[in-house]
Amino acid sequence: MKRFWLVAFVIALGAQMALSASPAQRRPRPPRRVVVVHRGFPLKRALRAVYVRPLVRPFRVVPRRFLPLVVWAGTSVAVLPQGQVLVWEDKATLAADEDWTEIGLICENTGTRLWLEVTVGHVQFDWAEVVFAEGEAQVVEMNEYTRGPGIYPLLDFSGGRDVDHIRIIARSETPEAQIVLKMEK
Repeated sequence: MKRFWLVAFVIALGAQMALSASPAQRRPRPPRRVVVVHRGFPLKRALRAVYVRPLVRPFRVVPRRFLPLVVWAGTSVAVLPQGQVLVWEDKATLAADEDWTEIGLICENTGTRLWLEVTVGHVQFDWAEVVFAEGEAQVVEMNEYTRGPGIYPLLDFSGGRDVDHIRIIARSETPEAQIVLKMEK
């Protein structure tokens, strides 16, 4: 009987400590919403409820026409090709407690290839949407592949294209993960 009261006291004490923690110590769960896509979006499956990261500013271009779906191979390369010029780079850090997250990266640059680099942790990818300046959009099905540190070709558009923005749906499989998106000239 004494053991029962001791266990009950320890549980009550732990609950009291958790409730008395300051708001800065308790991390609020982010609000979730179903991913918003435009008519003609090529993936024909249920869309996830995600945490949507706030944008620095709204996207300039709305997808008006979707190109055929591209399936991501998810194979890594040892290093970026030598002698190539990177014209744009942006990164995002994901936390495991955010679960699935929509990341919007404003690009507004011209290039020939997009690279995805996982610099820290492991990331599970759902899909990416690359929106070009004239309103065409290319969706890349990433098949929920989980990838660790490495460099991965995301999309090749030989001849050069002006990219307005990129959206990626992903989640961290480790406490924290970082992805870097790079555009090659």
